[in-house]
Amino acid sequence: MDQDMVLRARVKLLSANRRVVRGVEGLQIYRLLVQVAPEVYGSKLAYVLVEASASPLVRELPGRRRALLEEAIAVAAALDTANPYRDKMLARALAARRELDGGQTT
Repeated sequence: MDQDMVLRARVKLLSANRRVVRGVEGLQIYRLLVQVAPEVYGSKLAYVLVEASASPLVRELPGRRRALLEEAIAVAAALDTANPYRDKMLARALAARRELDGGQTT
């Protein structure tokens, strides 16, 4: 892991002065930082992935939307069961995937 990249990502988080950094920048930051501290950044990555799956940029690309949601589900499911955000993020990602599937249970 490139420590300079990790440091830059953390600086971006601090300079953003927001609870969650959204959009492409948030995806880049959290995908990197989840490798270093999954329990700290995993729920934020799952949140941003679900949000990205509903963005106008991918709204008409069901394959891309599904990939984002599957990543969100995997990230949330990998969190420790004691993580206070695990169940909420997993439920949110699964609900978004069900919606994409037309309400079917999977």
